[in-house]
Amino acid sequence: MIEVEQLSKVYGSTTAIKDLSFRVEPGEILGLLGPNGAGKTTTMRILAGYLPATTGTAQVAGYEVHTNPMAVRQRIGYLPETPPLYPDMTVEGFLNFVSRIKGVAAGDRARQVNSALERCSLQEKRQVLIRKLSKGFRQRVGIAQALVHDPPVIILDEPTVGLDPRQIIEVRNLIKSLAGSHTVILSTHILPEVSMTCNRVAIINRGHVVTTGSLADLMHQLTGGISYELEVAGDTTEVQLSLQSLSSVRQIECSLLPGGERLQCRVVPDLGVEMGQEIAATLVKAGISLYEMRRVRASLEDVFLELTTEERTLAAADQPDFQSSSQAEDVA
Repeated sequence: MIEVEQLSKVYGSTTAIKDLSFRVEPGEILGLLGPNGAGKTTTMRILAGYLPATTGTAQVAGYEVHTNPMAVRQRIGYLPETPPLYPDMTVEGFLNFVSRIKGVAAGDRARQVNSALERCSLQEKRQVLIRKLSKGFRQRVGIAQALVHDPPVIILDEPTVGLDPRQIIEVRNLIKSLAGSHTVILSTHILPEVSMTCNRVAIINRGHVVTTGSLADLMHQLTGGISYELEVAGDTTEVQLSLQSLSSVRQIECSLLPGGERLQCRVVPDLGVEMGQEIAATLVKAGISLYEMRRVRASLEDVFLELTTEERTLAAADQPDFQSSSQAEDVA
C-alpha cells in the first residue's frame, strides 16, 4: 500500500533524510520511530504530497506521489502534528466543510460525517465550537477530518503529543481500531506509542532507516532477547574479573548500590546463549555472595537506544506480534 524507495530530501546543505526505503502492507499499522530531528516529519510530509522529495520515489495506493499528487491526496487522510482546525466552527460544521473539500459526494456527506463522529467518539461534541474543546478532543477532531472521506491510507504525525495519560490511551485505542480497514503509518518519538499501537516498526535516525521489522524479531536479532541482572557482595574488580572469565559474556556493567556494600551488575551474553547457571556457579566458586539474579528480556528502550546510538543495521523481518516492555524471570 505504501512503498518508499531511496527517498532523500535536501535543504541547501542540510540533508533531512537520505535513501529511505520501507514498505507498509495493506491493513497494517507501521510506527516510524526516532528521536527528535531524525527526519520523521519530513518523510510524512513527502508521503502526504506536502513536500517534494529531492530524489527517490514514494508510492501510495499504487500512485507515485510526485507524478500523481492529486490521486495520492484523494487516497490519504493526513494529520500533521498540529491539527488543521478552524476554531470558530462547530465539530460537525468543520467535518462537513472538510468532506466537501475532499470530494465526498453530496449524498454521502451526512453518512460519512456521522461515521467519522462515531468512530472518534465525538457524537456529543458535534455542535460544540472547536475552540471550546480540550486538546484531547481537538486531536480527535483532527483524526476525524483525516477519516471523513474514508481513505485507504492514514498518515498520523505525532498523534498523541501533548495529551494527558487518559487522552493518550483513548487516541491509541482509536488508532488500533483503524487496523485492517485502513493502512496506517504514524510517527513518534514516544517509545510506548509503538508497542501499544503498531504491527511493525521502522526506526529512523539522522535521516536513515536503521532497521524495520516486528519488535520481537528486532530484539532477538539485536540482543538475543536476554540479559542477566545480579546483586552481589564483593570487590568490584574481583566480580568483573570473575564474570569476564566466562567465554560467552559480551558486556558487563557494575555499579555500587546505596550503602556501598553490594554491587548491581548487568551481564549481556552472546547472541542466543543461556548462561544463568554458569554465572551463578562461577560467582559461588570465586567466593562472591550472590543475593539475586534475574533473567531479563530486552525492552523497546534497549532496542531504540542501541540502534539510535550505534546506528546498527539489521535485516528487516516480518513477525506477527512483539513484546513492548521488560519481562524478568527469576532464575536464582
